[in-house]
Amino acid sequence: MAERSFAREVEKLRLSDGEEFHGEGILAMTKALLECGVGYVGGYQGAPISHLMDVLADAQDILGELGVHFEASASEATATAMLAASVHYPIRGAVTYKSTVGTNVASDALANLASGGVTGGALIIVGEDYGEGSSIMQERSHAFAMKSQVWLLDPRPNLPTIVKTVEDAFELSEASNTPVMMEVRIRCCHVHGSFTTKANKRPPVTVADALENPRRDTARIVLPPASFLHEHEKINTRWPAAVRFIKERGINEFFGPETGRIGIVMQGGMYNGVIRALQRSGLADTYGETKVPLYVLNAVYPLIDDQFLDFCRGKDAVIVVEEGQPNHIEQAFGDMLYKASGTTKLCGKNYLPMAGEYTGQVMLDSLGAFVRDHDPGILDARVRAPNRPVELPDMTPLADNVPGRPPGFCTGCPERPIFAATKLVEQELGAHHIASDIGCHLFSIMPPFELGGTTMGYGLGPASASAFNSPDAKRRSISFVGDGGFWHNGLTSSIGNAVFNRNDGVIVIVDNFYSAATGGQDILSSRANNKSKSTRHPITAAVKGMGVKWVRHIERTYDVGLMHETLREALTTDETGPKVIVASSECMLNRQRREKPQLAAAVKEGRRVVKPRFGVDEDVCTGDHACMRLSGCPSLSVKTLDDPLRDDPVAAIDHTCVGCGNCGEVADAAVLCPSFYQAETVFNPSGFERFANRLRQRVIGWLQARRDRSRLVFEEI
Repeated sequence: MAERSFAREVEKLRLSDGEEFHGEGILAMTKALLECGVGYVGGYQGAPISHLMDVLADAQDILGELGVHFEASASEATATAMLAASVHYPIRGAVTYKSTVGTNVASDALANLASGGVTGGALIIVGEDYGEGSSIMQERSHAFAMKSQVWLLDPRPNLPTIVKTVEDAFELSEASNTPVMMEVRIRCCHVHGSFTTKANKRPPVTVADALENPRRDTARIVLPPASFLHEHEKINTRWPAAVRFIKERGINEFFGPETGRIGIVMQGGMYNGVIRALQRSGLADTYGETKVPLYVLNAVYPLIDDQFLDFCRGKDAVIVVEEGQPNHIEQAFGDMLYKASGTTKLCGKNYLPMAGEYTGQVMLDSLGAFVRDHDPGILDARVRAPNRPVELPDMTPLADNVPGRPPGFCTGCPERPIFAATKLVEQELGAHHIASDIGCHLFSIMPPFELGGTTMGYGLGPASASAFNSPDAKRRSISFVGDGGFWHNGLTSSIGNAVFNRNDGVIVIVDNFYSAATGGQDILSSRANNKSKSTRHPITAAVKGMGVKWVRHIERTYDVGLMHETLREALTTDETGPKVIVASSECMLNRQRREKPQLAAAVKEGRRVVKPRFGVDEDVCTGDHACMRLSGCPSLSVKTLDDPLRDDPVAAIDHTCVGCGNCGEVADAAVLCPSFYQAETVFNPSGFERFANRLRQRVIGWLQARRDRSRLVFEEI
């Protein structure tokens, strides 16, 4: 169950010749794949283009009608290896995943694919997850393209260019027998626009056809001596073919006047930011007509020497707008100018930040400074940049009084009680080395838990604790891995490694039934009945199959007491070898997405529905707040009472509570707390329930009135 459904939007993929498509960039990419006659598509889900996989999943019927095979890959390496179908067969294939974590995982397969080369067009759409909104380490895909000599396209963020780039990518791949990467940033994925469609094409050769007519070419297999010849083929044959195609097809674009004292060279993905900065500076109009010559690199690797040198001819200075570091493009252009004895001054990171996202303000300030230094006469003194920031008020008092809000678990998250139990165990047995992993459970490193010291990669939590498997150790390590990471990489790299090396540590597998951190897609161990995938494969069975002897399965993680006792047993047992705890409970976000429509439909139909809620009795709560110190639930807060005899605020539960009961469970496990109560909201109650409710209200009202009459009242003088 993905976080967003495209069931209605995918009908736009049926548009034929000459019709107008309106929608998002990710949907436009999918339409472009179908127009290009793609034979198979796959990929690994992950932001910022996880929705591209969701679009493909919702469009499986349309793909099937065209004979296109779709597959959700177990990892990015699996997805890239899938492109092996294009090595010997003239079939166009495309895969997608997030970069750079995805390209890191895929690099082995990518290197082999690039070495042998391809016959059919092979396209890798990577989400360049860079900037403040990213969830990963800040790196670039560019180095992977250069390392393996894979051509890298970076389209301008508008739908016609995106669609054209997909078509160009397939043809470039076939013309140069080289896989092609297309990097798209979050703004490109979700930009809205329109383009004129073409009819979808059935692949001339399907994967089923290929199976009927097997082919092989020993020269394409990465094995000596062929592997040594591949490098020469890349340089002497494939590279010139790619350069020739990029020039003849006009993939790179030029805008603005043909001559000028200055010029701007940019990655295609930076175009919208650059043109907006020029508009705000009075150097471009609303339609993008600019006074400054622009050279837009929709192909950022390989670079075209003579195009760049021609662009620089007659200019005093040129600036390269290249987001991220190292500044590969700027360095390459500097080398071109030096070897050509060019006199144009090359600028770039001396005006633009070396690292960090190039926001609108960064573009405005940096390009403005460049223009003022090298061609101030082009600026119109009467133009004032709109949206110029005004002087901000002093925010010091606000910063002093408003606490920071670090990222944390969602309301009702079943992973919260796992880490509450871990804290309770540490209070009893002392601190342990804890290795974390990629996924929602990584929020355990933040308050209130502050658990975990490292995270090395998806599924590598237990592996990153392997160095602590010392025979002299008197304390065991604890490591965490999610169900998504477990199936992605953890089964072999973490569990298999621990078994093989007789690791004595404790491994907790957090099983929330989905690849929840990437949007809630189904995986092997999901409990859902997926019509196109095989699910319901227990993690415990896989773990035991790898040779783990000590395995415990907790079916309900909200049982903090049981979780606490199981962890304590794992840390103190005399049994050697890895101790694996599989802690299962459904992701609350996905559960709410699944149950809310069902409950709403039931209420509308007049059926009886009971919805639990938790609350805190203000008269009983002592203000100890143990429930919060071991919970951190967003729905659990504090409330100051009007009672002058109660100085300390009490616990309070707001309307976002989903009734998971963790706060009460944690409080009970830490110290008995009777202040929590469970209430039930009954929709469409029976006649007897209505009568009982009226009776209860009367009794409660009579008791409240009697209590009020007995209160001591002080009259005002």
